Amino acid sequence: MTVFDDRYPGVADLNPALLQALREAAIDAADDGVEFYVNSGWRSPEYQDQLLSEAVAEYGSESEAARWVATADTSPHVSGDAIDIGHSDAIAWLSEHGARYGLCQIYRNEPWHYELRPEATDHRCSRMYADPTQDPRMQQRPGPLADPGPPRGLPSVHFGAPSERPQGTQRWPEH
Repeated sequence: MTVFDDRYPGVADLNPALLQALREAAIDAADDGVEFYVNSGWRSPEYQDQLLSEAVAEYGSESEAARWVATADTSPHVSGDAIDIGHSDAIAWLSEHGARYGLCQIYRNEPWHYELRPEATDHRCSRMYADPTQDPRMQQRPGPLADPGPPRGLPSVHFGAPSERPQGTQRWPEH
């Protein structure tokens, strides 16, 4: 799916300012022959919890999984404030031009993960964190696999099977 596919909650439920910036960038990128694909956008808390559980099983510990997958309480995907862009040409284009739209890569270990930083349009994107474990926002809530409390009532949505991910991307572009 692309940043224009409103029929998918992963796109439609993004923060409106983030979605507008992404669409403006995508239109300009298209002039350079680049198309933005969404590997993951908004996520339900239940789906985020599932991704975290799978990452713990994959990486063997909560601390190692935290380098790749946030809790539902801390993930900017759950709040609609992050997007994982697919295809290496789109990632390279955003790396070079994203600040002009306020779109910044946040983590060095996740070149596909972008969030809106409006101040970047006047200055530049802030220095990246090595990985999410260095991000203070990830420290504000209970740790991985904490009791999520009562059900949140939102549907669980999956935005792309591993077979749909572009070649060369990490398995866990999940913050």
